[in-house]
Amino acid sequence: MDQEDPVYVVLHKYTKALTSALGYRDTLTRLHSERVLGLATQIGLGCGLRGAELGRLKISASFHDIGKIGIPDRILLKTSPLDEAEWVMMKQHSEMGQRILAATEIEGAQAASLVIRHHHEHYNGGGYPDGLAGEQISICSRIISIADSYDAMAATRSYHRAKTHTEIMAILQAETGERHDPELMRVFCGIIESSEFRTASN
Repeated sequence: MDQEDPVYVVLHKYTKALTSALGYRDTLTRLHSERVLGLATQIGLGCGLRGAELGRLKISASFHDIGKIGIPDRILLKTSPLDEAEWVMMKQHSEMGQRILAATEIEGAQAASLVIRHHHEHYNGGGYPDGLAGEQISICSRIISIADSYDAMAATRSYHRAKTHTEIMAILQAETGERHDPELMRVFCGIIESSEFRTASN
């Protein structure tokens, strides 16, 4: 954690148990969260984030999917596409994640929990759960959205094959201005080619 931000150092110390709980619930989601943390941190540093804001980004990236603890196995571990009702339930994980982190009542948790709540908001207002748009969405949530999307497409899961780097970048570019912040995408594109979190598949 950022040594210059003691609030988030303490918050990270007292939320490690949540990481363990997520790992027991779904190992693939825990590993995904670790990669999203690494990539989001690189993007945040590239954007000049420091201190409390960088600490908030790290905590939120670590636990952006912690709400999946509350999603039933029949949905979370399903190997075929979700139906409409299942998708409605799955989308609740961002709100569940907000409530889980906020419930720790540790200093800094409330702010980080709102980042978690909004990491599926879209730049054009078409995301969930609150339909926020543009800079109504915190910069930390907008960064996590990019890192989360990249890694989700780069990983093989039971319901889809891993995409190549070229395929992922084409999709992200197509979504820029709609799902993703154009300026943050510019920073991301300058980072990902030399990042250890870039998928090896071209």
